[in-house]
Amino acid sequence: MATQLDPQLIAAVDAIYRGPTSYRDDTPAPAYGPTPPVPQPDKRIVPAWASGIAVASIGIGAGATGIGCAVWLAMKGLSMATLNGVLVIAAPFAGVAIVAITIGGLLRCLRGVHTETHHHYNAPVDQRTQQSKTTGLWARTNNEQ
Repeated sequence: MATQLDPQLIAAVDAIYRGPTSYRDDTPAPAYGPTPPVPQPDKRIVPAWASGIAVASIGIGAGATGIGCAVWLAMKGLSMATLNGVLVIAAPFAGVAIVAITIGGLLRCLRGVHTETHHHYNAPVDQRTQQSKTTGLWARTNNEQ
């Protein structure tokens, strides 16, 4: 079913399309205006807590960078270590540890300390067995009695 358009609406749309739809001003813009510059003094005051936080954050960042570089250098040095170098460094510590263990063992023997332990049970022992089966990607365990 065709609808009738209002003739007044059609006339308004036609009037819009008959006139210009854009305008361009081609006159050159001046390099500067006749208004003299105005002084704009800076009256901002930075609170002490804000400047303290700024200085602390810079210090923390620099400290973290320094610690990171030190760790990197230490890891780089450790990665270049050979087995002989590690043994040369670790040998004195291993020797001290062996001497300490030996002295501790001798003292224990001289005191007569026995390390044997006997357990005496006076009750019946539970002799049930538990069957367990673990399956699946997420390791689900099913216990059956």
